[in-house]
Amino acid sequence: MASFTLQGIPVSRGIAIGRAHLLRPAALDVEHYLVAQEQVEAEVLRLQAAIAQVHKELQSIWADLPQDAPTELGAFIDVHVLILSDPMVSEAPLDIIRSRHYNAEWALVTQVDELSAQFDEIEDEYLRERKADIQQVAERILKVLTGSANSVPRSDGIDERSANMIVVARDISPADMMQFRDVAFAGFVTDEGGQNSHTAIVSRSLGIPAVVGMGNASHLIEQDDWLIIDSDAGVVIVAPTSLVLEQYRERQVLLQKQRKKLGKLKKTPAITQDGVEVTLLANIELPEDAAHALDAGASGVGLFRSEFLFMERSGQEHKLPSEEEQFEAYRAAVLGMKGRPVTIRTLDVGADKPLDTTEHNILNPALGLRAIRYCLTEPQLFLTQLRAILRASAFGPVKILIPMMAHSFEIDQTLNLIAQAKKELQAESKEFDANVPVGAMIEIPAAALALPMFVKKLDFLSIGTNDLIQYTLAIDRADHEVAHLYDDLHPAILQLLHTIVTTAEKAEIPVSICGGMAGDVRLTRLLTGMGFRELSMPAALLPEIKQAILNTHLENVQPYVKKILRSYEPVVIRETLAAMEMLGQTVH
Repeated sequence: MASFTLQGIPVSRGIAIGRAHLLRPAALDVEHYLVAQEQVEAEVLRLQAAIAQVHKELQSIWADLPQDAPTELGAFIDVHVLILSDPMVSEAPLDIIRSRHYNAEWALVTQVDELSAQFDEIEDEYLRERKADIQQVAERILKVLTGSANSVPRSDGIDERSANMIVVARDISPADMMQFRDVAFAGFVTDEGGQNSHTAIVSRSLGIPAVVGMGNASHLIEQDDWLIIDSDAGVVIVAPTSLVLEQYRERQVLLQKQRKKLGKLKKTPAITQDGVEVTLLANIELPEDAAHALDAGASGVGLFRSEFLFMERSGQEHKLPSEEEQFEAYRAAVLGMKGRPVTIRTLDVGADKPLDTTEHNILNPALGLRAIRYCLTEPQLFLTQLRAILRASAFGPVKILIPMMAHSFEIDQTLNLIAQAKKELQAESKEFDANVPVGAMIEIPAAALALPMFVKKLDFLSIGTNDLIQYTLAIDRADHEVAHLYDDLHPAILQLLHTIVTTAEKAEIPVSICGGMAGDVRLTRLLTGMGFRELSMPAALLPEIKQAILNTHLENVQPYVKKILRSYEPVVIRETLAAMEMLGQTVH
C-alpha cells in the first residue's frame, strides 16, 4: 500500500505509532418496515427495553469511573443520561411507532434525523455539540436493537507492537472512550470535532496524541494500517515507509527522554536568565486534582473550575450541592495545596456547560444567560457558593474569581453579595478570611477595553484567552469548519492582551492568564516578554513551560515582542515568533 498523509486539527501533543482500529458506528441506514397493528405495542416495548439497557450501561460506566479518569468524562456521560431521559428521544419515537407503525429502529432514526435537521439550522457551538451527543446516544440504542457486537479494540497479537492501537472513528462518544481504559491504545483520529470536542478534551487530559476534524479519515484508513500521529503538526501518516517509521520512532524516544528530564525541574523556581520570576499555577476541576498540581510543581491553583461540583451529579437528579458539600470540596482543595493560594472561579454554567440540558431554550447560549449573568439571576444559589468559598478561606489562602464580567453593575452586585455573605457568617460566628481577594475573568472584549472600571474595584484580573479569542474573532472554536479562523496570534488578540497587561501594571494590580495560551510553550516567551508574570495551565504542561522560562532572557526577547506588537501581517508575526523561539536554545 502506498503511503499518504492526512491533515487535521491538532488537539494534543506528542507522537503516536500503531495499528489502526476502525471504530464503526451503528449504521443509521437501518432496516425499514411496517409492523402490524397487533405488534405495535410489542415494538414499543422492544424500544423501551433497549433505552432502559443503555441507561443501565451509562450508569454502570459512570459508577465504574476510575479515580484517575479525566474529570470532564463524568459530566459528558451525565449529559448522555439526560438526553436518554429527554422525551424527544425516549418518548417521541414511541409515538412514531404507534402512529406510523414504523419498526423501532426506523422510528428512532426518523426522530434523530428530525432533531439533527433542526440543529443544522442553528449554527451555535452548544447546540451543535448536543446534536453529536444525541447521535451518539441513538447509536448506543441501535447497537442494542440490532445486536451489534461491541467494537472496542482488543489486542490481536499480530506482533509485539499490536498493543499500540490507534482508534480511528467518525467520532468517539465519552462512554465509548471509557471502555478503552483497560485496552492499550496510543492515540485517536476522528473525522469530526474541533478544539473542544469530547475527543480533544479527553486526549489532552490523558496526554494522548490525537488529531480531529479530518473529514473522511475513517473511510481512507483501513483496519490494521500502520499509522503515525504527529499531533504537534496535526498530521496522520498512513502506511509510512520503513525510513519514516524509524525517524518517528527516534523522535518518540527523544520526547520520552525530554519528559523524564523535565520532571527533575519540579522544585526549581521559574526564573528567567535575567532574574525575573514567573509564577506557574495549575488549573483544576476537582479537589483531588490538587495532588497532581503539587506533584507537577505548581505554586498554587490559578483556576478551580467549581462548576464540575454542580454538574457531575449522576443519580442525584442534578440537585444542587449544599453549602456544606461545597465547603468540604473547597476546603479539601485548599488543604491539599498546603499553604499555596487557591483561586476558585464561581459557577460558570450556560453555553456548553448546562446544569440541565432542558433548562434553557435560547438561540445562542454562548451569548446568553451564563456565568455571572446566571448567578446574579439566582442570588440564593450564588450566595450559598460565596459562603462556602469564604468558609474555606479559613484553612489557607483563597481568591474568588468571577467569570464573564463586562458591566459595572455586575461588579457592584457581586461585591454586595460577597459583603452580605461575610455579614451572615460573622453573625453565625463562622471563621473566614475577611480580606479574601476578589478578581474578574477578562474574557469579553468589552471588559478588556474598559479595564479602569475593573481595576478600581477589584484586587486582581485573570484572562480567559479561549473565550476572549472566540468572542473577539466572532467564531465558534468547536466548529471544525471555522476552526482554522481561531487564531491566538491575531493582531487584535495580541493588542488586547498588551492593553490588559499594561493597564494592570500601571494600576499595580496582578494579572494572570488561565486560558489555553498560558499552556502553549510556543507563546511562553511572547507572554512573559509582554509583561505577564502569572500563567495558569493544566498541571501536565507545567514542566515544559518552566523549562522555556528558565531558558529565556527577557532583555533579549524585548525587540522581538515590540516587532510583533507593531505588526499586522500574520506572516511577519509568525516569523518573528519563530526567530524569538530560537533564542537561548541551551537546555537548563
